[in-house]
Amino acid sequence: MTQTPVVVVGGGAAGMMAALAARRAGAAVVLLEPNEKLGRKLYITGKGRCNLTNNTTPEGVLAHVTRNGRFLYSAVTRFPPAAVMEYFEALGVPLKTERGGRVFPCSDRAADVIDALFFALKKEGVVLRRGKAEELRLAQGRVVGVSLGEESLPAGAVILATGGLSSPATGSTGDGYRLAQSAGHTIVPPTPSLVPLEEAGDTCAQMQGLSLKNVTLTLKNQKKKVVFQEQGEMLFTHFGLSGPLVLSASAHANWSRDTYTAVLDLKPALEEEKLEARILRDIAQAPNKAFHNFLEGLLPRRMVPVMGARVDIAPDLPVNALTKAQRRRLVEAMKHFALPLAGPRPIREAIVTAGGVKTGEVDPGTMMSKKTAGLFFAGEILDLDAYTGGFNLQIAWCTGRAAGEGAARYSKEERE
Repeated sequence: MTQTPVVVVGGGAAGMMAALAARRAGAAVVLLEPNEKLGRKLYITGKGRCNLTNNTTPEGVLAHVTRNGRFLYSAVTRFPPAAVMEYFEALGVPLKTERGGRVFPCSDRAADVIDALFFALKKEGVVLRRGKAEELRLAQGRVVGVSLGEESLPAGAVILATGGLSSPATGSTGDGYRLAQSAGHTIVPPTPSLVPLEEAGDTCAQMQGLSLKNVTLTLKNQKKKVVFQEQGEMLFTHFGLSGPLVLSASAHANWSRDTYTAVLDLKPALEEEKLEARILRDIAQAPNKAFHNFLEGLLPRRMVPVMGARVDIAPDLPVNALTKAQRRRLVEAMKHFALPLAGPRPIREAIVTAGGVKTGEVDPGTMMSKKTAGLFFAGEILDLDAYTGGFNLQIAWCTGRAAGEGAARYSKEERE
């Protein structure tokens, strides 16, 4: 290479997009990745189907970003979901839109997205290099290269796209935070986001493996203020709660400042009065039915003994013997099934990391550091995260594109 390359550190979604953007903007590019294969984390997104964006407007994306959405405005308006979809279709990946605007490859294979990016990198002439960035080489307030231990790579610009701390098996080990700190950056302490939640008790364990659809989950803090409420699907596990609803709820929790209770409405389509009227109607139709058999008409079987214990009604009690107070207890428990929470699962089990490089220290238009010239950031290393539904990958694509173009422009200006 005759020109000093832009070095992209990290071959995930943001890194691959950044490398392609820099190369298409005229820069020589080296993509540095310690794993044997690129895009390891992409393989597990969307349960292996790769929910690669959400078919919405830039404003729709920003509404689903949990923090620092204003920082993302420039990048997401320049490379919105519609443009991302067009980009991947042009790479030969036909797409489809599913419930909630979620966009997937028609093949339902994450591998097709990774292969398309890989072949584009090869076709564009990006140099793929297996290796780990140990240090940034700095001189006179600017980055001039990357140290790989005993070897050093000169760089016209460096893009850090190393991910966060979630899914460490895919290579997200937090190394980028150390590199960013060495260049003067503040790291907002990383915490898990989009993560299952642990129950402070054993109620969930008694229903392990049971999934619920069309329930409403409300997350309340210790002052009983509602911080999240949504209808959807969830799962009981040996430790507590998981599933799409729970992952979304977890993004609203700040465990360093608060404690939370999950409250389930098991019959969100029925107001309390209508639910009680239905119960009375069912009792009239089978007055001698035992309470536990009666509950099986209202709830999944695995939930019946748990509900019976919660409302403190004998399982063999004939339902025509239920008192008004007992019926009210049942209605209350079905509409407000409370589960005190102990906290999130470990960060390694999270889908994304909240926290990272402080966005106030990064130019939102180019993704260049305000602390060290020639240093750029893309993706999960930044203090940006969003709800489930393709929004986190949209952040990766648009910040990767902005960083790649910004790095190519900076490198060219420095050369000239």
